[in-house]
Amino acid sequence: MPVSMDKIVTLTVGEGFHLKRGKDRIAYAGMPSEYVYSIVQIKASGYQGYSWNLYFPRRKQDITIDGVNLYVENVTPEVIRFRVQ
Repeated sequence: MPVSMDKIVTLTVGEGFHLKRGKDRIAYAGMPSEYVYSIVQIKASGYQGYSWNLYFPRRKQDITIDGVNLYVENVTPEVIRFRVQ
């Protein structure tokens, strides 16, 4: 039976995670409504950087950010848990 190499990540609101080397960082921004969750994509370059919020329907589990596939296992207003594929 093959072993999954997926990494499980749990973030609370405001907590960040670096997707992969050469890729952007993300942070969990919570749920602006009962049916929507938000992830901030953060792009930095030297002393400058910028970020933007991405909004997803609560039921959406397969998402891609900066070319990295994520599978959202659980999302609440305070916490998100996903697998980096």
